[in-house]
Amino acid sequence: MYKLTDSVPYLLNRAGVRIAEVFAQRIAEDNLSVAMYRVLAMLKERRESTLGDLADVVSVEISTLSRLVGTLAKRKLVSRTRPEDNGRIVIVRLTPQGEAMTERLMPLAVELERTAVQDMSDEEVAALKKALRRMHSNLPAISGKGKVAS
Repeated sequence: MYKLTDSVPYLLNRAGVRIAEVFAQRIAEDNLSVAMYRVLAMLKERRESTLGDLADVVSVEISTLSRLVGTLAKRKLVSRTRPEDNGRIVIVRLTPQGEAMTERLMPLAVELERTAVQDMSDEEVAALKKALRRMHSNLPAISGKGKVAS
């Protein structure tokens, strides 16, 4: 019999919400949201990204991301440019101030992840990450109507 509290989506959400709540408290003094931090951290990894690619990787709607990036740009944490050959694309990059803030906050994220998985072996953590990536890659197979596509 199905039990909500034993379902994978419920358990994932419960853990994710708790981690996000704790991290949000830790970065609140920097006046950042978790989504803003994710943008900064992803740009640290990639150096630059289009708004569309960032929205996909950070898992937010592009309209929401556009507002977040606008706020980060006003705070001089990111820069936005349009290539001369394609004015429809917006390229987002970290500024030196954004890079410094990200480097200062990343250890908080690492510490929180370590706390969340502290009773797990390295192998269990690796297996969990692999399973989560696989689950994410399976989801495009689900149509907008909630049925598995054939």
